[in-house]
This record gives sequence, structure tokens and C-alpha cells, in this order.
Amino acid sequence: MLQLSAAIAGLVTGGAYALMGLSTLLTYRLVSVVNFAQAAVGAFGAFAMVVPYEDGVPLYLAVPTGMVIGAVLHCALGAVMVRWFSEASEGVKAAVTIAVYAGLVAVGLRLFGAQHPHRFPSPFDAPAFTTGGVVVTWTAVVTLVLAIAFAVLPAVLLNRTRTGLLLRAQSERPTTAELIGVRVPRLSMVVWAVAGAASSLAVMIIAPQLASDFGSQAGLITPALAAVLVGAFRSFPLTLVGGLALGVLQGVASTWTDVQQFRGVLPFVVILVVLVWTRRADRWDEPA
Repeated sequence: MLQLSAAIAGLVTGGAYALMGLSTLLTYRLVSVVNFAQAAVGAFGAFAMVVPYEDGVPLYLAVPTGMVIGAVLHCALGAVMVRWFSEASEGVKAAVTIAVYAGLVAVGLRLFGAQHPHRFPSPFDAPAFTTGGVVVTWTAVVTLVLAIAFAVLPAVLLNRTRTGLLLRAQSERPTTAELIGVRVPRLSMVVWAVAGAASSLAVMIIAPQLASDFGSQAGLITPALAAVLVGAFRSFPLTLVGGLALGVLQGVASTWTDVQQFRGVLPFVVILVVLVWTRRADRWDEPA
């Protein structure tokens, strides 16, 4: 019973991991950038929500404010990428986002660090229903619905619509796409804005369960990348499954005394296992 309760509680964390991972995958699929700054941008959006909330701004206004801040900040990064790095290699683009991540963490810790503790709201903590004697909160339901929606909608957009075709064209060959009339900068900015807003929402959801410092929240990029690796940087449904599974795994691990203190390294373990598994053919199939 305890493990079932922990697993269901882990769906909240897993849903946030999945949402962050899906945002990262969206950025990669549509603008060809492995964005290490995604969670740091989301953390900025989350703190931009909680500061006015603590000053008395209603939550229904504070949440959109934080999402807009995250979208604008992400658009600024996207503008840099479109302007100077649109034809650069994936490695160069990733290096740029790592530098941006380091800068955002430094600024965020300065503005919102441990010396400025904040209490993030949990508006959906009320019980939704009970299954097997375990209470499932609205937080778990809302998080799961958002994660599923963000996994399904981009996949439908990319595979079933003309806009999706244009987005794939500008991702794979931005210069060629622009030459044939695709408005690459405008489409790219939309992608960056949506991913930034979604990342901010994901951090807002999981923030009450984390330490209140900016660094802990910016560190969510690790489980996000683990989820994306499960999806092989291609599949939205598998990324959803990877994020949810990682959250459930961490929840169950919290009930085991021997491994409880090592829950934080589970995303790194998942990354290592997935990398070894995907590269197995390169090594194991070689003749002795």
C-alpha cells in the first residue's frame, strides 16, 4: 500500500518531468536545438509567478504572468539562435544553451536564491478520487492531463497539418525553407514561446515538492533530458512515458530505506542506461 501511494504521488513529479521533457523535445524537433537552458527559463517563469503572488496578486493572474515571462525569455534565446546560429551544428547550438544556462542560474540565484525563500502555492492538493485505498489528488490528475495533451498535440500538428510540414521544413533546412517562402523566424519564435511557457508551467507544478532555491528548479533539465532520451529525441509518446516512469520510480524509491538517499541520481542512471543500450550495436556486434 505504501509503495502504491508513493507511485501515485510520483505521477505528479513524473508529469512535470514529462512536460519539461516534451518542451525540450519540441524545441529540438522544430528548431534543431538541444536546449540545456530550458529548465532555467522555466524556473524564471515560476519565480516570476510566485513573487507577485506573495504580494497579493491572485493566482489566476500570477500563473499567466509567469508563463508569459518564460515565453518572452525563451523567445529572446530563440532570437539569438535564429539570428546568429541558424546554420550552426547541433553541438554549437547546444554549447550556446549551456552558456545561457550557466548565466541564467547565476542571475537566478542572485535574484531568487536561498537568501530569498518563497512558498509556492499548491492549488490542486484536494483529493480527486480514491483507488485501492490511495487518495489521488487533483494535482496528479491535472499534471497527467497536461502532459498527455502536450504529447498528443505536437505529434498531431507535425504529422497531420500543413503548419507541421512547414515546421519540419524549417527545422531541417531553415535557409532552403526561407527561400521557398516559409517564414522561418516567425515560426521559430512561436515554437520558442510555446516551449518557454510550457517549461514555466511544469516548474510551477513541481516547485512545491522541491527546495525553494532557483538552482534546484533549474536542475530539472536532467530528468527532462532523461525523458527525451527514452523517446530517442524523436517520439513524443515515449518521452511522456519516460517522464512518468522516472517520476514513479523516484516515488517508489522513496519507500526503500537503502536507496532513498540516492533518488536524486536516478535520472543520471536512466541517461547512462539508455545511452549504453542505444550504442550497444556499435560495440557488441563488433567481431572479437
